[in-house]
Amino acid sequence: MNREVAALWRHPEFRKGSREMMSIGLGISAWGLVTGVAMVKSGLSVPLALLMSLVVFAGSSQLAALPLIASGAPLWVLWATAFCVNLRFVIFSAQWRMYFGHLPRLQRLSLAYFAADLNYVAFMRRYPEPKPGPGQIPYYAGGAAWTWASWQVPSIIGILAADRVPTEWGLGFAGVLALLGLAFSLLKDRNAWVSGAVASCAAVAAYGLPLRLNILVAISVAVAAGLLMEHWLPERKVHE
Repeated sequence: MNREVAALWRHPEFRKGSREMMSIGLGISAWGLVTGVAMVKSGLSVPLALLMSLVVFAGSSQLAALPLIASGAPLWVLWATAFCVNLRFVIFSAQWRMYFGHLPRLQRLSLAYFAADLNYVAFMRRYPEPKPGPGQIPYYAGGAAWTWASWQVPSIIGILAADRVPTEWGLGFAGVLALLGLAFSLLKDRNAWVSGAVASCAAVAAYGLPLRLNILVAISVAVAAGLLMEHWLPERKVHE
């Protein structure tokens, strides 16, 4: 096992995957720091916040769940919100299955834990042909390792230092800015832009709903808009 890990770290694709994630590492770190502070400020104890950061490796779900936890929302609302926020990983997993479906279940579960939005984008750009091939696991591992560290280290620092951060610093607004920076990096085509615009309008229109249910409304409407766009107005691929 040690030899396999060493070979993975030395593989050139591992280094390539890490390098391609470095350019967005700062945005991920800012998001992680804000989320770490927000977890403690929302009322979670330090041990519970650390557990949540390490187990729930999904920043958008954490930020969506924190206001619900703080407001005492029912558990079903909390689970439904987290489920809807992470629905995109069903699509990601369906794509990754074409590359990693032949691997043992435990290894696939390990890869699934480290799955992230921007790792998906980079991986699909690097390996556009949907079939297993050499270098795919090292590349995935390199990007995942950098993304995981870029998130967890600042998040843990934020958790441990949260009591020293004044509430009036407006960390919620900083978190929104960090999320926007990452979200804009994913808007690569017309359908993504339309879905994002629809989600924004729906979230504002449903803002008056209790328990932050406008988040669920925005996600549902955006998914429906994206599916309709894919069906009725598919993107035309340009062949070089």
